[in-house]
Amino acid sequence: MSDYPTLKKIRLNLARTKDFPQGSANHGYEFTAPLDETGHIDAGLWKKQRDHCRVRRFWGAEEEEVGHLIHRPGGSWAFHYDIDGEDDDEAGYRFGAHAFNPGEYVSIKDEDGEMHTFQVVTVQSI
Repeated sequence: MSDYPTLKKIRLNLARTKDFPQGSANHGYEFTAPLDETGHIDAGLWKKQRDHCRVRRFWGAEEEEVGHLIHRPGGSWAFHYDIDGEDDDEAGYRFGAHAFNPGEYVSIKDEDGEMHTFQVVTVQSI
């Protein structure tokens, strides 16, 4: 039994794009977040468990990036990569309103300001 039963590992794969008409399992994110029973991120539990809310960004042949899921002032969510401190955060578009359930779609604005759509592939208990 997990010490953090609400923490889930969520995998997002790149959805269909012009460059990847079938989507891509080699481009995406795996992150850990506390989800409520409907699949939404629980901000109260995140505050208590934020040290465990990590993200791994994988993007083809690029080096993987590792960071944290952060809750910004105003209520938005983002991925913050703390390795060198120079990259901008990657903002989750309306993450607070989205349910993270397999088959759902979410959007993330990357550090260059480009919006990409991802499909929730798996949601696993830790």
